[in-house]
Amino acid sequence: MTAAEVDQQPGVEQPTGAEELPAADEIRAMRVRIDEIDQAIIDLWQERARLSQQVGRTRMASGGTRLVLSREREIVERFRTALGPDGTQVALLLLRSGRGPL
Repeated sequence: MTAAEVDQQPGVEQPTGAEELPAADEIRAMRVRIDEIDQAIIDLWQERARLSQQVGRTRMASGGTRLVLSREREIVERFRTALGPDGTQVALLLLRSGRGPL
């Protein structure tokens, strides 16, 4: 049986695009791990946003500024260094999720 035939059977999840069954099984296993990683990223993203919001509230309650731009620049640079140009975009999204839009 080919991978395409298995993909068309009831109860079988999304097609893998692979032509041979061993490759399709390997792809499915990797996708399970990808889904686990995605969930961990989502959980960590949400935790980070909550902590960042708490930092902002605490800073403002003590008379500080809403933002510390030098800190934001450090974060953007860390992500850019680690991930290249896409890291800048990831960092900006993370920062926005924690403090809201500028």
